[in-house]
Amino acid sequence: MTNSEASVHALRETEQPPLPSRIRWLVLAVLSTSLLLCGIDLTVLHVAVPSMSQDLRPSAVELLWIVDIYSLTLASLLVTCGTLGDRIGRKRMVLSGFALFGLASAGAALSGSTPQLIAARVALGIGAAMIMASTVAIIRVVFTDARERAIAIGIWTSAHSVGATLGPLVGGLVTEQWGWGAVFLINVPIVVVILAVGARVIPESKNPTPRRWDLASVALSIVGLGCVVYALKQAGETLEVNGVMLTAALGGTLLLFVFVRRQRRLAEPLLDFSLFADRRFSTATICVIGCFGSYVALLFFLTQWFQQVGDYSPVRAGLALMPLAAANAVGATTAPWVSARWGNRWALTGALALFSAALGYLAVVSDTSQFAPLVAPLLVAGYGAGVVMTLGADSIMGAAQPERSGEAAAIQETSFELGAGLGVAVLGTVLTAVYRTDLPSVPGLTSDQREAAEETFAEAEDVMHTLDADTAHRLLDAAQQSYDRGFTAVTAIASVGVLITALLAAVLLRSRRPGAADL
Repeated sequence: MTNSEASVHALRETEQPPLPSRIRWLVLAVLSTSLLLCGIDLTVLHVAVPSMSQDLRPSAVELLWIVDIYSLTLASLLVTCGTLGDRIGRKRMVLSGFALFGLASAGAALSGSTPQLIAARVALGIGAAMIMASTVAIIRVVFTDARERAIAIGIWTSAHSVGATLGPLVGGLVTEQWGWGAVFLINVPIVVVILAVGARVIPESKNPTPRRWDLASVALSIVGLGCVVYALKQAGETLEVNGVMLTAALGGTLLLFVFVRRQRRLAEPLLDFSLFADRRFSTATICVIGCFGSYVALLFFLTQWFQQVGDYSPVRAGLALMPLAAANAVGATTAPWVSARWGNRWALTGALALFSAALGYLAVVSDTSQFAPLVAPLLVAGYGAGVVMTLGADSIMGAAQPERSGEAAAIQETSFELGAGLGVAVLGTVLTAVYRTDLPSVPGLTSDQREAAEETFAEAEDVMHTLDADTAHRLLDAAQQSYDRGFTAVTAIASVGVLITALLAAVLLRSRRPGAADL
C-alpha cells in the first residue's frame, strides 16, 4: 500500500460523526486510566520485592525475571497487538486486554510460587500490550480536531510515566497494610469499572486495509529477544559462560538479525525499519530507550537500596522517591517550553546531561543514613528524565509522516517498554555480579550458608535467622556494604550510558546544511 493510499484509508477511517464532547473526554479518561495502571504495574512490585522474596524465595535470576518479564513481554507484543487490533477491531482488542489484565492481576496476587508469579506477570504483559497497542489509534478516531487530539495524546502519554513513578509509593502503602500480593489485587476492581464504562463509550474502529499479520515475524522477534535476555540473566547468576548460555545468546542474536532482514523484504512488514532512516526518529528512539531504561532501573534499585541498606519501611521508601516523581512531572510539563527556548537538539542534550550528572552524584554520594543530600540529585534526575521522555516521544511522532503515525506510535511505546525491561535486566545483572563477588568472608558461616548468602540480599537475611547475634550482625553489615557497592556500580554505569546518549543527541541532531535549524 502506497503512502497516498494509506492517507486515504486513514481519512476514511475517521470519517464518522464526531462524538459528543463529554463522551470524547470520558473515552480519554478510560484510556488514560488504563495506561496509568500499566505504568503502575511496571514499578509497583519494586517496593514489595523484599517481602515477596521472603515468601517465594526466588533466586537472583528469578527475581529479575519477576521484575522485568512484564515490560519485556509488553515490548515484544506491542507491534503485534497493534497490527492484530487493526484487523479485528481496536475496541475488541482493548476490552479483551482489560479482561486479561484483570484476571492476570488476580493470578499474580494469589501466586504461591515463583513460576506462578512469573507466568502471571507474562499474562499481565500480554494484557497490557493488547491495551496499549490500540489506544493511540482510538484517540485519533475519537478526537478529530487536531488541537483537541494533541492535548488528548499529551495527557495519554503522561499517564504512563506518572503511573511508573507512583508505582513504588502505591506498592509501599499497600504492601505495608496487606502484603505484597495486594499490589496486584487492587487492579481488579479498577479493571471491572473500566470494562463496564469502556464497553459503553469506546467506539469500534478498524483499519480498512490492515497490514498482513506475519506470524513468522512475531515468532522471530519474541523468541529472539527472549533468548538474548535469558543469556544475559544467566550470566549475572553464574558469572561464567556455559554452552546453554552461549547457544541462547548466539541463537537469539541470529533470530533478531533474521527478523530485521525479513522486515526489510516484506511488502507489509510487522515493523517498518525504513522509519529509522530519519536521523531524528532513530536518535529520539535511542534517547527514549536509554533514558527510560535508566529511569525505571533507578526507581527499582533505589527502592531496594533504601530498604535493604537504609532499613526504610516500604512506605518510607516510596515516599523517598517523591522528589524524583514531582520533578519528573515538572520536566514533562515544561519540556515544550525548554524545546522552544533552546531548540530540540540542545534541550534533549542538556536534559540527558543533567540526568547523567545526577546519576554520577548518586554513585559518589550514596549514603542512606542522610536523606537530605539525596534530594537535589533526585530532583535533577527526575526533571532531566521528564524532559527527555516528553521530547523524545514527540520527536518520534513528529519525524513520521501522518499516514505512518500508527507505526511510529507502536515504535514509541515499544522503545519505552523495551528500555524499561533491558534497563533492569542489564543493570540488575551488574548489581548481582558485584554483590556476589564483593561479599566478604564472614567467620562462622558454613559453606552452604555462605553460598546461600551470596545469592541475594533476601537469602542473606534468611541465613541470619539461623546464626548467633554477633555472626548475624557481621553478615548483615557485609551484605549491606556489598549491596551498597553494587548500587554505586549501577548508578555509575548508568551515568556513563546516559552521557553517551547525550553526546549522540548533540552530534546526530545537528543539521547537515549550513545555516539550517537543528533537527
